[in-house]
Amino acid sequence: MTDTHTPATLTHGAYEISTDPARVDRDRVHHWLSTDAYWALGRPRDKQDQAIDGSLNFAAYHRETGEIAAYARIVTDRATFAYLCDVYVDRPARGTGLGTALVTAVRNHLEPYGLRRILLATDDAHGLYEKVGFEPLRNADKWMVVGQQ
Repeated sequence: MTDTHTPATLTHGAYEISTDPARVDRDRVHHWLSTDAYWALGRPRDKQDQAIDGSLNFAAYHRETGEIAAYARIVTDRATFAYLCDVYVDRPARGTGLGTALVTAVRNHLEPYGLRRILLATDDAHGLYEKVGFEPLRNADKWMVVGQQ
């Protein structure tokens, strides 16, 4: 599901956040996720490429070097639902507010769609997502899943 809209770009300090899927450094994103992200350890490259191709992608780049510094993707129907996943900030860029800026850019980009909900799952970044308006799932007993890990 590629975004049919013109890619959006905004800035945060030394970084530029873009929705242009052609700019995503797939090698770097795969390396980050498959070696350093607890939820994607060992993810095969072909699966990562499929995930990128089927998603709305956000990435932050150093404005001077153009090097990718953070990544996130959204799985959505652009009408009622979105799932935020694979949010990763490169270690040297952590602590700069880039993660919050990236997730804020995602939220703001999705706002015009009027989605009923945006979900995510995290083991350790609740504070980051709360800054952007996420909250614990109410009535979690109503939700079900196939493939728990």
